[in-house]
Amino acid sequence: MRKTVLWVLAILLTGTSLRADEGMWLPSLIAQRIGDMQAKGFRLSAEDIYSVNQASLKDAVVLFGSGCTGELVSRDGLLFTNHHCGYSYIQRHSSVEHDYLKDGFWAQSRAEELPNPGLTVSFLDHMDDVTAVILQGYDASMSEAERDSVVRSNSAKLIEANTDPSQGLKASVESLFYGNQYFLFVFRVFRDVRLVGAPPSSIGKFGGDTDNWMWPRHTGDFSVFRVYAGADNAPADYSPENRPYQPRMFFKIDRRGVKEGDFTFVYGCPGSTQEYVMSEQVRYVGEVSDPRKIDLRTRRLEIQKKYMSQDPAVRIQYASKNATLANAWKKWQGEARGIARMKTVASKQAYEARFREWAKGTRYEGVVDRLGAIYARRNPSYLAYEYYNETVRSIEIVQFAAGILSRLKSGSPTTSLIEAFYKDYYEPIDREVFASMVAAFNEQLPATFQPVWLLEKLGRYSSVEAWRDSFYAETVFTDRSKVEALTKADIGRLLEDPAIEMSEAFLAWHREQIQPVIRETNEALRPANRLYMQGQMAFEKDKAFYPDANLTLRVAYGHVAGYEPVDAVYYRPVSTLKGIIEKDNPDIFDYNIPQTLRDLYAEGGLEDQPVCFLATNHTTGGNSGSPVLNADGHLIGINFDRVWEGTMSDIAYDPAICRNISLDVRYLLFVIDKIGHAGYLFDEMVFVD
Repeated sequence: MRKTVLWVLAILLTGTSLRADEGMWLPSLIAQRIGDMQAKGFRLSAEDIYSVNQASLKDAVVLFGSGCTGELVSRDGLLFTNHHCGYSYIQRHSSVEHDYLKDGFWAQSRAEELPNPGLTVSFLDHMDDVTAVILQGYDASMSEAERDSVVRSNSAKLIEANTDPSQGLKASVESLFYGNQYFLFVFRVFRDVRLVGAPPSSIGKFGGDTDNWMWPRHTGDFSVFRVYAGADNAPADYSPENRPYQPRMFFKIDRRGVKEGDFTFVYGCPGSTQEYVMSEQVRYVGEVSDPRKIDLRTRRLEIQKKYMSQDPAVRIQYASKNATLANAWKKWQGEARGIARMKTVASKQAYEARFREWAKGTRYEGVVDRLGAIYARRNPSYLAYEYYNETVRSIEIVQFAAGILSRLKSGSPTTSLIEAFYKDYYEPIDREVFASMVAAFNEQLPATFQPVWLLEKLGRYSSVEAWRDSFYAETVFTDRSKVEALTKADIGRLLEDPAIEMSEAFLAWHREQIQPVIRETNEALRPANRLYMQGQMAFEKDKAFYPDANLTLRVAYGHVAGYEPVDAVYYRPVSTLKGIIEKDNPDIFDYNIPQTLRDLYAEGGLEDQPVCFLATNHTTGGNSGSPVLNADGHLIGINFDRVWEGTMSDIAYDPAICRNISLDVRYLLFVIDKIGHAGYLFDEMVFVD
């Protein structure tokens, strides 16, 4: 077994050919790419990017929360990330009286910085290839279940040995290349992170859903936080006595700007990609899953926006929910179109035909057909699961009821859950979502994939709306005072509540009918994908393979570049303040910029103020907030998006059209100074001019 693992890794590590700027590379192995990086203009060493023995660029990058990236820009723990990454925390501090979403927030001293319970930032302490350790005790005669047991046991021991809560050290073992390789990641997690500043949403979310994933982009997508530590500079729970964290490394800021062709380097935590899946799964994503989910989210977004436009309080309540909902909705549209445009399914099928010919007589013969058969069994049930997530689980009162029941059963306090729910709940939205989503679930899925309970329930009422009206009239969960009075003794009675009844019925359906098929097919997919991955590496011995993203720290490098989305149209790679003024419209919420910005522009001289720029860096979700660095490792921007036409890069990267969108750091500084009047923050930054 050890020989097989080493053979696979040798193929992985020695390959050199890869198209253009594609790739999300492991920092600890970046020495294998440093020659290519330097040939493209990078002026630092591999040790400058990642080092365990000395401070390196990795020490200035954090996993922000559980799904974004951030970067330190001062010796006092000042941190930049995206506005949309900090959005939910800004929203929690907002009210009608203090609408930080609408007006922005700027602490004028450290005493005014706002704590954010539950928010963490995680610094990578070190990462190591632990494949041999994780597979110790495994041999090829074992079943998949026995292999899983070996992996879990060895992983648990390794995690325990590398975890130290007193120092904030948290470890995880991550599978790469479908279980052909395993890496240990050890993070130092800081728990006191405070909001320093955020632009008004008219800057931080300028363009809203209309501009999301699009170019040209003019969004000032940033927010500013600060990391605090205990007296020993180690992670600590929030305390007024904590001090700004003193990092090993922070980024210097380069204000000289970018031009087409400049080297760029993104250091961040990309979330999830599927670069090596076979054609049937790509077909499911592009032709079945994405179109269905787009339709369901369109319905919900329209309902939310209708009520948000009528009431400022509702707009604040649903701002974060709506933004989260819309982000994937827009991305899926671009992804489906990109898969179709690139003919990715046909391309994968052609590759698989060549692979089949090559694989005859080898251990890889038949693996492609085996994968296709497994996906054919899995995907109808998986579609039902996705419908469940997008419909029934989007009914807020049902999910809230399930949460309360769970806490009552366990004896846990319900106060925080009740407070958080009712603060951001508007029943008319939920009622309309209920009717729309239940109808869609019932009409769009075959009856064989629906709970019998649902079919019987719908048969008792003249319409979905009639059931909805009865449902909300009868459930206790629309009355906060009644929910606050619930105790463990009420559990028996609650089981008859309509919201609990619905939650329990769908959970039982999922557990008994849907989940077993998904579990069985997923278990079959693991060894098949692992074998297919090995086969691809052997089939393309000269290709440099990079692991799919999994929210661990990665390096992506490329260059500033425009692109041609359609015939005869070329997008230049830098947008300016002039474009913001051209889009400005006081009658449209997403395009109504602050009057201060209009006045500043009217004074003249700001037409060429850069706002955003494009580059060829291979990014995905999780890279939001990632530092964009130049050839000297200095901060030039903050990654926040991709172009719509290129969102299929999670599955297939097209160098002609895949572009990441970054906020130019010069616009960030302009907004801090001229809009936020927080130029005092510059005193702790280091600039390169």
